[in-house]
Amino acid sequence: MPPSPASTGQLRRVALSGLLGTAVEFYDFLVYGTVAALVFGELFFPGADPAVGTIAAFGTFAAGYVARPIGGILFGHFGDRLGRKSMLLLTMGLMGGASFLIGLLPTYDTIGVWAPVLLITLRVVQGIAIGGEWGGATLMVVEHAGEKRRGLWSSFTQMGAPLGSLISAAVVALVSALPKDQFAAWGWRVPFLLSVLLLGVGLFVRLQVVESPLFAEVKKDRAESRMPILDVLKRPRPVLLACGVGIGAFTAQSLLTSYLISYATGIGYARPQVLTALTVSAAVALVVLPCASALSDRIGRRPVVLAGALLSAATAFPVLALVDSKSPGLLILAVVLGHGIAQSMMYGPLGALFSEMFGTKVRYTGASLGYQGATLVGAGFSPVIAGSLVAGSDSGTPVALLVAGGSLITALTVWFVRETSGTSLANRAVEPAPATKETAAS
Repeated sequence: MPPSPASTGQLRRVALSGLLGTAVEFYDFLVYGTVAALVFGELFFPGADPAVGTIAAFGTFAAGYVARPIGGILFGHFGDRLGRKSMLLLTMGLMGGASFLIGLLPTYDTIGVWAPVLLITLRVVQGIAIGGEWGGATLMVVEHAGEKRRGLWSSFTQMGAPLGSLISAAVVALVSALPKDQFAAWGWRVPFLLSVLLLGVGLFVRLQVVESPLFAEVKKDRAESRMPILDVLKRPRPVLLACGVGIGAFTAQSLLTSYLISYATGIGYARPQVLTALTVSAAVALVVLPCASALSDRIGRRPVVLAGALLSAATAFPVLALVDSKSPGLLILAVVLGHGIAQSMMYGPLGALFSEMFGTKVRYTGASLGYQGATLVGAGFSPVIAGSLVAGSDSGTPVALLVAGGSLITALTVWFVRETSGTSLANRAVEPAPATKETAAS
């Protein structure tokens, strides 16, 4: 018999652990993206044209994303062989520690070329840690939950993204209110140093949870995979489909949060106005994410993701037009529509969907590879591409094209994914069997 779902109390602790872990992840990553857009060009890449400096700063942003699939493979391997919990403690510690050290880095004026070298190194450490964090945190929730509400419970992990964004935007908004010279001198360090507080709370909660019951069953039967990555790559279709499904959400997330700060301030918005828009959008996402995820439990993962992708594609150019209006109120409306609503509808069900596409023996590796592959393509390079195209054309049209293009890739790919809601995770093969009418209805 498969293990029974966890008790409500334990499930709540696991969900809180996933929420805090992902919040730390996104807080650290978005603080970097925000500060990169504001001052990293002049602090770590001086002497270059401002546009080139921004692109160089976002190049380190991409370095973190390139490292994410490596982290997915590394932590996925040991997570599938040794357990989810131990890997999650390690990934959270690495993530928070790297962010804290970024806050202590000397700049180019102090140590020369070693400043960007150390910055990129810590960025890569962040990327490796994040590559293992999301998969493990999501699996812990999904594998503890029952079959009927996996989407809703997994949304707590997904909600870490807007929660981390909300906290990072609020903290950066406070320090960016400093005079420009003070912000450049020391104010930018404060958000990175404060990450140690989130790290402490997250580790404390994470220590209180128990190992995934599904993995414990596999371990008891000595049925774990010796080389999960090889088992996954023998049948690469689920990983490729997961990458395609996730591209739209991560393209919209990256361009309508981190890159938007650089773009909007470049056309005349004040930094506090942009950060206010991001804060409001994150608050809206905290409502939309659990609603979309709960809806996916009732009608399926595919219809919800598809609806979000089509909405994102349809509103990409109107959203850009609202941003280009240079009205603070319309800027808030643009970010709420494009990120808070459309992106959240695509992103919410992904935790449950990706987990349900793989068997317990390789689930950590498979789900992590799919997720991090999507972030690499959708979010890792889109700010660099957008920055280059906007600088060359002096128009924001490439931003809308990238958002619409990523969303259409998601809409197309989701048609090839089998519906997985309501199916059993016990003894799941690498790729699930087609859903029956009964499982689709449930």
